[in-house]
Amino acid sequence: MLEIEEHDSEVARLLARYCAEYEAAQRGLSGLAFGTSQHKFITAKMENMWKVHVELHSLVGDMAMAMIAEELNQLSDEVEHR
Repeated sequence: MLEIEEHDSEVARLLARYCAEYEAAQRGLSGLAFGTSQHKFITAKMENMWKVHVELHSLVGDMAMAMIAEELNQLSDEVEHR
């Protein structure tokens, strides 16, 4: 039972991390930095998102993208209701 809870909490942690990287990249698009520094920042965030996706895929398999999409939809809904 503990192993299942650890698996679930790891999945939740990865999904939260993915959303944080996504939000940071979104903010980078409208931030004060322009040009190369902005591009490097967003590229780094996208690379981090890919790493999280790979980790999540290793835990849940092909469900990873669906889980990420669901989290991003919820994030989008939260932003709209602010």
